[in-house]
Amino acid sequence: MSSSATLHTANDPSHVQSHFGIDTALAHRCLAAALSAGGEFAELYFESVTSSSIGVDEGIVKSASQSHSRGCGIRVLSAERTGYSYTDSLEEDRLLHAAKTAALIASGPATVQVQGFVTATVHDLYPVVGLDAEITAKLALVQRADHAARAYDGRVTQVRAGFSDEVKHILIVASDGTWASDTQPLSRFSVSVIANDSQADGGKGATARGSGGGGGRVTLDYYTTTRTPEYFAEEAARQAIVQLTAKAAPAGEMEVVLGPGWPGVLIHEAVGHGLEADFNRKKQSAFAGLMDQRVATDKVSVADNGTMPNRRGSLNMDDEGTPTQNNLLIENGMLRRYMSDKLSAKLMGLPGTGSGRRESYSSIPMPRMTNTYMLPGQDDPADILRSVKRGLFAANFSGGSVDITNGKFVFAASEAYLIEDGKVTAPVKGAMLIGNGPEALQYVSMVGHDLALDEGIGTCGKRGQGVPVCVGAPTIKLDKMTVGGTGH
Repeated sequence: MSSSATLHTANDPSHVQSHFGIDTALAHRCLAAALSAGGEFAELYFESVTSSSIGVDEGIVKSASQSHSRGCGIRVLSAERTGYSYTDSLEEDRLLHAAKTAALIASGPATVQVQGFVTATVHDLYPVVGLDAEITAKLALVQRADHAARAYDGRVTQVRAGFSDEVKHILIVASDGTWASDTQPLSRFSVSVIANDSQADGGKGATARGSGGGGGRVTLDYYTTTRTPEYFAEEAARQAIVQLTAKAAPAGEMEVVLGPGWPGVLIHEAVGHGLEADFNRKKQSAFAGLMDQRVATDKVSVADNGTMPNRRGSLNMDDEGTPTQNNLLIENGMLRRYMSDKLSAKLMGLPGTGSGRRESYSSIPMPRMTNTYMLPGQDDPADILRSVKRGLFAANFSGGSVDITNGKFVFAASEAYLIEDGKVTAPVKGAMLIGNGPEALQYVSMVGHDLALDEGIGTCGKRGQGVPVCVGAPTIKLDKMTVGGTGH
């Protein structure tokens, strides 16, 4: 799933001057100050973000906001030491003070000269848009979702819907000659519902929740042509209604089938984080030291691809000014690559992968995922289900966690069904998937040809920083996995 996106010049002087008031002379002075106490590398990360959001709860507008922030983060590297300082003022004296602070934190014997700046060329993966759409147009979309969710089924009793968007301008200037800029749009639509059925469960009554939503680096037209408010609302309502009749999930070791799309979050958490270079450099990952060794069955290939147009996790360049790539991490079961930022690439002797990301100008960059998914296989999804005598079909997840050091994970399935004699039957609730990432990869026996990516809802957390990501997977069969539940 590689991208053939065109390239364009990242540094538009008028764009840079408009948002940051920075020129090459000032950048050079700041970098020189950052290197004044010794250091091997210095970097300025300028950021300007304008965002807006609107939320409707029970048909009433409960929130509407617009905000703007800007600032600069300054980083100095000396061997494995990192000095970082930031300021929300772009006045020269404040920038120089932050640069000198970062210099003192990372002070070392090495001294380097600032190289001449070279304008970077990066991908052109998404439209350059502003937040100029009328708030009334955004409100109308949110209200459409509210109406559609309620119309789906009379048992839907509560609805929340919201829309948020932002435009981020960034400029990265570094002592290695990097001069790169980008404008990054991002938006997300969200709907959550609660359904009640007083007659369910033998008259005891039942309450269930459902959620839907999506987005990406798209224009507002996306929500009227490609994925409408009605689409997201009906999906949220469908999930809730299904869960009203769900019975307790069985417990024990059994065959498990993961559905396409959002269930790829299991790959993201249980495998993806373990393939980030900083964890492996520090020997904190279960995949440390396994480069070019078999870590999965030959059915498994996993990619992290930041070059997919308009996707939530896509970037023209990472937050160090490096163009993103389509990185094949696992190839037919063999570990081929870690995701690296500039620091890890240098210390580990790895190729750069365009994976340096940060939450904001106040955060240091680190290796992070973009759009992470298992590549499609050759199996028919119907054949995968038919191959299961008794097991669990996990169609959606609500959350999960993983211990990077040993790969152990726990995931909660928000929508799951029994598989009996090769057929998907009753919905179940309370299913937990428990396992070990590297071990689970050894039980992948069938992979469908139906790769799907999630709708655009993911935010990945790491060391207190959240960044937008996308996950995906085809239908996947694992011959053995522990399922936690309270049923039989």
